[in-house]
Amino acid sequence: MAHHVTDNSSRERFELNLNGAVAYLDYQRDGNVLTLLYAHVPTDLRASGIGSALVQGALAIMRARGEKVIARCSFVAVHIARHPDEQDLLAHLS
Repeated sequence: MAHHVTDNSSRERFELNLNGAVAYLDYQRDGNVLTLLYAHVPTDLRASGIGSALVQGALAIMRARGEKVIARCSFVAVHIARHPDEQDLLAHLS
């Protein structure tokens, strides 16, 4: 099943709407770098792959826009660590 993640920039979060239940990933923007802060998946949708779909969708949006990520959310950090093909999105801090 394909999931459609959107960027709700007015709320500074990526969203995945599933029949009225919304999983989201909060962020803060600093130019072309987004700090991903907190992922929330409704309790009844946990352990169904929705969190991973949300992160993958958010990273795909960021890649398409040429943005980089700082993963402050542990779920996002673990996801990126497990997917070497997404590690190029990590911002290198000086």
